[in-house]
Amino acid sequence: MTDRDLLIDVSRLIWRLWSDRLPTGVDRVCLAYVHHFAHRGLAVMQRGGRRYILTAKHSDQLFSMLQQQPARFRRQFVGLLARALGAARERPARSGLIYLNVGHIGLDEASLLRWIDRSGVRPVYLVHDVIPLRYPEYCRPGEQQKHAIRMEHVLRSASGLIANSQATLDDLGSFADGVGLPMPPSIAAWIAGSPLPPTKVTALASDRPYFVTVGTIEGRKNHALLLHIWQRLVARYGEATPLLFIVGQRGWEANHALAILDRATDLKAHVIELGRSSDDELASTIAGARALLMPSYAEGFGLPVAEALQIGTPVIASDLAVFREFAGNIPTYLDVLDGLGWMATIMAFTGDSVERERQIQAMESYRAPTWHSHFQTVDEWLKTIAYDRRRA
Repeated sequence: MTDRDLLIDVSRLIWRLWSDRLPTGVDRVCLAYVHHFAHRGLAVMQRGGRRYILTAKHSDQLFSMLQQQPARFRRQFVGLLARALGAARERPARSGLIYLNVGHIGLDEASLLRWIDRSGVRPVYLVHDVIPLRYPEYCRPGEQQKHAIRMEHVLRSASGLIANSQATLDDLGSFADGVGLPMPPSIAAWIAGSPLPPTKVTALASDRPYFVTVGTIEGRKNHALLLHIWQRLVARYGEATPLLFIVGQRGWEANHALAILDRATDLKAHVIELGRSSDDELASTIAGARALLMPSYAEGFGLPVAEALQIGTPVIASDLAVFREFAGNIPTYLDVLDGLGWMATIMAFTGDSVERERQIQAMESYRAPTWHSHFQTVDEWLKTIAYDRRRA
């Protein structure tokens, strides 16, 4: 059997399945890490400020359950928990194991630092964003302070840091400078979306041209801009207005957008809130769209942009550094506050505009980030972290 040299924190995935919530981009990253490292890892669960390391047998059972996501997850998990907790350890059998926490889970708890000191693990964290620190107005109340504690704990305890983009790594470096803490050994490795099916994606059939926006309905995603634009389009074009599909569950700090969705009768025939979509359904919806719309104020990465370009669907997006990092100059970038510019561009993309055709041609050479390339980078880098620590 392969030596189990990694501890993989799966607490976030357990919570997500237990709550029956749609997986977010962060959850998909957590699943990718379980899939890649399960054969050499032991599962770590957080419960009541304590961390439990499962046996190899129980870890394998839990890893399988998390990847299969059974409909009766709660019942199966409770059964596993009854068997696993009695055999679990709070400290690893030997010191020096790498502890992977890629879901931001429990990072604000003081018990994390105490457990790290007692257990002798080498923590490696994946940082997805520092948005609550830069844009607290788009986050839940108190999230700025909570995320500052998370990132300070990360900086104080990490043997290594993985960032999902260079933009995120740069932002974290700025935060570290501001609080007077050094950056641990770090690497930027682009994350990836869901793999496309082996055959060409079948576009969603629609008798009207449509656009799609993908992501949790929360303040920073700026759904309100699109809804106001669609109200103007309906007033001007009536039944000739293109459709807008909104794919994503309802989140936080988006009361205005949610009020429009719930109460604006003029949009009922033109804006469709899809909520839950499987990976295949999402790919089909994106494939048939005139463009993916991403008017976000801030993103840690922005997987829907990469997925749309991979499928061959044009993108209209806010001008964010992280989008330019992995998508280059292919998307049409607009100022996030330029509502009239967004409206004009959307209407131009209902037809075969010059700008839309430019994107279609440019996408022919686009290569989306892949998990294969991500883990090639991370696997080699983890070897250097382990080596440096053994020498220390």
